[in-house]
Amino acid sequence: MLQGIIGKKIGMTQVFSEDGKLIPVTVIQAGPCKIVRSKNKTTDGYEAVQLGFDEVNPKRVIKPLLGQFTKRGLKPYHILREFPVADSSQYQIGQDITIDSIKDFKWVDVQGVSKGKGFQGVMKRHNFRGGGNSHGSMHHRQPGSMGASSRPSRVFKNHKLAGHMGDETVTTQKLMVVSVDPENNLLLLRGAVPGGKRAIVFIKKSKKAKD
Repeated sequence: MLQGIIGKKIGMTQVFSEDGKLIPVTVIQAGPCKIVRSKNKTTDGYEAVQLGFDEVNPKRVIKPLLGQFTKRGLKPYHILREFPVADSSQYQIGQDITIDSIKDFKWVDVQGVSKGKGFQGVMKRHNFRGGGNSHGSMHHRQPGSMGASSRPSRVFKNHKLAGHMGDETVTTQKLMVVSVDPENNLLLLRGAVPGGKRAIVFIKKSKKAKD
């Protein structure tokens, strides 16, 4: 059984449960995907299938990669991702993978790239307290003292400093599946997932949740 699918974040909204409670949800377009490659233990050492998502203009694909799609008689895809399976022989190249493959999941893990926030100071990036706000301290949002004294007279490696924030691969675990709309390939998950609108996300069956 395939344990995941590729999707695109549409945005956030809210729905009401049967008992009248308001639930914040993230709407994801899950699939449809196309199987573009199959791997097995004999030739590759493991069992997996590679899914393609979001068709792209052939002119925007490098020739070596375009040749692999052409060889298999497939259109080129912008996003490629491997998902492990128990037996890859059960899947065929060119087979469509829709949201039906994950409709029975109650909990999922979603991986994506977080929003980039550019260069940020220590207060926003690491929640530093900052300096005093009165008596003319002139030291409000600066990091303050952080290095050692005369020995070793330097700031230790890996110390929390100002720098680039966000734009990192993040996985949000154990998100509850609120609703599945097979007709429109829409998946509603409780809570937020990494990335902004139209961000590509990878949805997998939750490792921690016990259905």
